[in-house]
Amino acid sequence: MKTLREILATNLKENRRRLAMSQPELAELAGLSTHYVSMIEVSRKFPSPEVLERLATALGIAPHELFAVPPTPQEAIEKLHNKVVTSIKETINDAVKAAIAEQCKEIHKNHV
Repeated sequence: MKTLREILATNLKENRRRLAMSQPELAELAGLSTHYVSMIEVSRKFPSPEVLERLATALGIAPHELFAVPPTPQEAIEKLHNKVVTSIKETINDAVKAAIAEQCKEIHKNHV
């Protein structure tokens, strides 16, 4: 399992690269030194909350996104499986309720 520093380092680098931004560009936008940004990206430094906010702002993301951990493939499959199973159960329940309601109408109609 990755440490918090490693998660931050990965997300900072990925978000910076997604924007085709260099370390010096990010550093300038966040008001930091290029060396400090580099040290964060290699997990050697861990910034204060204020610096995290400045980095996130420079990247156009919310600060908490710097700590997002994507689900593993297995977790993604399980989540999809659960959604499908829930959807199927709801569809079956709706069909059974509709069929019962229709049968009740028929019984009531035949006895009136």
